[in-house]
Amino acid sequence: MKILALIPAFNEQNSIANVVRGVSQHIPDVLVVDDGSTDMTAVEAESAGARVVRLEENSGKGVALNMGFAVAEELGSSHVLTLDADGQHDPAEIPQFLEKMEETGAAMVIGCRMEDVSSMPKIRRMTNRISSWLVSRLSGQLIHDSQSGYRLMSMELPRQVEVRSRRYDAESEILIAAARKGFLIAEVTIRTIYGGERSKIRAVSDSLRFFRTAFVTALRVPYKGPPNPPSATL
Repeated sequence: MKILALIPAFNEQNSIANVVRGVSQHIPDVLVVDDGSTDMTAVEAESAGARVVRLEENSGKGVALNMGFAVAEELGSSHVLTLDADGQHDPAEIPQFLEKMEETGAAMVIGCRMEDVSSMPKIRRMTNRISSWLVSRLSGQLIHDSQSGYRLMSMELPRQVEVRSRRYDAESEILIAAARKGFLIAEVTIRTIYGGERSKIRAVSDSLRFFRTAFVTALRVPYKGPPNPPSATL
């Protein structure tokens, strides 16, 4: 595997350096896509050893992911590991993703936080369960944590899955489109880490955007049936 760690970041100057250093212990090649930050995010990321691509204005997580996938393609990466820049994902858990992908042959491994949700805010817990149920129904594979941005994926997936969403709904779009195209998706249990950081997700507008994206993606991408090897299906 030639893995690129991809970290979309927007105004995360207080956490990005620690995240980059933690990831670098497992994956040497780290890319931070600075999504138009107005603070020192790019400087802190570079000082920690990351390669940095900077978008001139805040364009959304979907745009940042697409930029990262394009860089991964240019670098000849075989896989991409995505994780958040705010410290909610523990880099020490990266080996679990590698082991699960080797064990299952999955095209994507998602870090699932739903085994212990005691520290997850109630509104996030509720919206995640609703969105995961819908994503599972539309994708044909059982997804327990559709909102998790901690993922390891083969580059075959972004090559075949067009990401049209610009914001946080891009992660659900990727899941639905990939599963409907027959890619196998697996999960590993990860810690649920929440501190005092303020979520950038807007409950009402982002939820409405999610529902629209979910149904549009399901209509746009024909369902090819369950993946091979078989996984849990609905």
